Formats: sequence, C-alpha cells, structure tokens
Amino acid sequence: MMMISRKTLRQAAAAALMTLTAALAPTVPALAADAVFPAGVRIGLVPLDGLTPSKEFSGFISGDQRVRIGLSEIPEAAYTAAETAAKQENMPVGAPKPQVFETTTRKGYLITESGKEGDTEVANYTLLLPGNKFTGYAIVQVRGEAGETYSEANIRKMLATAVTRPEVPVDEQLAQLGFKIGDLAGFKHVRTIAPRSAVLLSDGDDDAKLDSSAYIMVGIMQGGPAQPDDRGRFARDLASNIVGLRDVKMTNNEPLRIDGSPGYETRLDGVTGTDNTPVRVVQWLRFGSGQATLRIVASAPQSEWGTAFTRFRTVRDSISAK
Repeated sequence: MMMISRKTLRQAAAAALMTLTAALAPTVPALAADAVFPAGVRIGLVPLDGLTPSKEFSGFISGDQRVRIGLSEIPEAAYTAAETAAKQENMPVGAPKPQVFETTTRKGYLITESGKEGDTEVANYTLLLPGNKFTGYAIVQVRGEAGETYSEANIRKMLATAVTRPEVPVDEQLAQLGFKIGDLAGFKHVRTIAPRSAVLLSDGDDDAKLDSSAYIMVGIMQGGPAQPDDRGRFARDLASNIVGLRDVKMTNNEPLRIDGSPGYETRLDGVTGTDNTPVRVVQWLRFGSGQATLRIVASAPQSEWGTAFTRFRTVRDSISAK
C-alpha cells in the first residue's frame, strides 16, 4: 500500500481549492461595496470590463458607444406596477412582461426587448429594483454586434450586481449643483430635487414631516422679468403658487439687494398639511445678468419662525456661483 505524506495532501488540497475558486469566480455575486454609483444617484452596479462612466448621462458607456447603461431613480409606484404586471395572465399584445430577477441583495423585475433600428439590431434590458421610497431604474442598450463581453449572459450577471443605497452623501449632492452653498445652517437632511438645479434642506427626515418642520429649497430657474419694474409682479405671482400652502396672506413684497445683486423678498402666512399647521414662508429671488434667477423658498411653523428665519438667511447669504 502506497503511503502519502501530509505535505502531499496539503499541496493537493491547495490545488483543488484553487481550481474550485477559479471555476466559481465568474458566478460569485459582486459585493454591494464593489458597486459603482453615478454621482447623485442611489442605484449602482459593477460595470463589465470596457465600460466607463459617461460624461453625458448618469451611467456607463463602452469605448465604441455600442453599449450604454443608464441609471436613475423613478417613483416608487413603478416597482409596484411591474410587480402587478408580472402576475397578470394576459398581457396586451406586444407588451413585454416583467420577469422576476434576483440580484445580490433583493428581488427586482427585468424587462427584455429586442428589435431593429434600420439595419442595426438593438437589445434593451430594463431592471426595476425597490429602493427606500423610490424605484431604482437601470436600462442597458446593446447595439449591433457588441462581442462576447456584452453577451446576454454577461449583461444579466452585471445587472445581478445592482444595488441601491439609502441616500446620497451630502457632499456628493452639493457637488452636483450649479452653485455653492457654503453654510447649511444646521440642516441635517439634504435632498436633490432636480439635478444641478435645485436642492431641499430640512429638519424633517421625510416628506411627511416637512409640514411641521423648517425647510429651505434653493434652485435655479430659467427666465425672469424682462424689465426691473416687472420684478414685484413676477415675485408675487411665483409666491402665490407655492404648492401645499393654503389660506395665504401676503405680508410683504419688496425689493432688496442679495449678495450685491438685485432681488426681491416676499413673505406669506398660511396653513399647510393635513393638520392645517400655521406656517410662515419667505421667498427670495436673486436676479442675474443672464436668463437665470436664483429662487429660495423657506418655510417654518409660526411658533419656530424667529430661529428658523435666522438660519434661512445664513443659508441664503452663503450661496455663491461656482
């Protein structure tokens, strides 16, 4: 009987482990920590080799531009709609049916479509993934012969690495804006309302608490009054259409200078929310030399107005151009 030394056994075991690891490597799910998130977006994934961040949209693109991956957030109801459609027995003719798709972290729904654009074959893969009060949306488009690297099997493996994050870091959100905010005045919750153009700072950690807490929204809007004499009417019209404010009484509407530029301040009293919370609101407009106008809308319960107004001014006076 041939004897085998312990050294030989250890070497054989090590070789077997290396072989097993190599065999499993292509199917091991990527860790959530490996996912790449486009700036300002709460859904990310591990892109396949050859895909680099796009400078034109939130996502990735191949060097020959045949493969594009867009990542974004859409309303929470979109995931529910996909879930409902997946359970339907009869789908409308020609409508692709969402299929259950397991990612490394949770269940999503995948929609696959293919067709032609002229003489070019086009394949689309759309993944809907549940997030915290939003739906993570990933769409992959493969045009023409993209090679084995971007085969359907590999596209599916990539989409299986998709994950969502609960929030975008504050510094990352602020970096995406077309202006700088130098002082957040103690507001702990920051949420981008529109990429590069609007942000909401609040004391409440979700929309349900905005009615009873202080918040300030800062944004850039296109357009403005053509003549200085029209600024008062322009400010009044904007303020009278603030969403969610009822029983409005305008208490002030007058010009002022903001950081050396012409502006307008409008103040209002009203009620908001299901509990009819009495609030006070201030709107500041800062008119630029071009067609863009800086608009700031801030609100707080009347009982907290004195302290809140000081914080609002701190934020306003810290805003500067990039």
